[in-house]
Amino acid sequence: TTALSQSHKMPAIEHKLNITEEEIPENIRIISESQGECPKTKKETIAEFRNYILDHNKCQPHRNDDKYLEKFLRARYWKIDNSYKLLCSYYKFREENKKFYEKVRPFDLRHLGDENILTVTPYRDQHGHRILIYRFGLWRPNRVTVDDIFRATIVLQELGSLEPISQIMGGVAIFDLKDLGLEHLLHLSPSVAQKMIALLVTSMPIRTSALHIVNQNWLFNAAFKIFKPFINAAMRERLFIHGSDMSSLHKHINPENLPKRYGGMHEDYSYTLWLDMLQHQCINTSVHKDMEQLGFIFE
Repeated sequence: TTALSQSHKMPAIEHKLNITEEEIPENIRIISESQGECPKTKKETIAEFRNYILDHNKCQPHRNDDKYLEKFLRARYWKIDNSYKLLCSYYKFREENKKFYEKVRPFDLRHLGDENILTVTPYRDQHGHRILIYRFGLWRPNRVTVDDIFRATIVLQELGSLEPISQIMGGVAIFDLKDLGLEHLLHLSPSVAQKMIALLVTSMPIRTSALHIVNQNWLFNAAFKIFKPFINAAMRERLFIHGSDMSSLHKHINPENLPKRYGGMHEDYSYTLWLDMLQHQCINTSVHKDMEQLGFIFE
């Protein structure tokens, strides 16, 4: 029986970013080509995008090297005008929300991991998405500010946008609304809702392929009313509301790619494990440099 139980053990999970192009599996390469990425003309398209940015002069990216521009093109299926719109809304969001980027010390956000309010899975689902999980019912607004939730989300989104697989496939988000209470709703202003949607939909160089809402209660309708004006038609089609029916969620994400609490097979992995990865694996790497150029402070 030991051999049997061992064969059912989950493989060891490692918090590691897949930041090299070589790590893109063949099936995802095929998807990237169906999205408009052509290995033969890729360099020319990036150069065309760079010229487009200079010609239009509506936003000034802090970098315009191939690797950086490519993630905006991938996020918008290699359509130059849409990629440019994304680039401009990304910089506009940064300009309007400097406090989420400048002088932010990611290692000071450990308390979000301790409270388990949000995390990204170190594994991917069957399509290659990482899964961003928010457990808003655990949030204690007197201990964790809304701004810190945004800062922590941005750190995860920026890290994810460095992974070619995630650039191509995007990610998925689960909003777990179990125990959502009135004290949470008081902090959900239209401007908070607008920023949340900006981060998940319109202003980051990584797509949210689907948004799953689970364990919602009667307060959900009130919360949703605040979000609704900011959700565009395309996002509405990717929004799925499951209640406590995990088999409904499993139609989208295989149970072997989910935490046990959602009828899956994985343990819960804390946000702090990503911070540990940044602290130990990423010192003096390109990841560190990329993050520091955005204004984050690691010391």
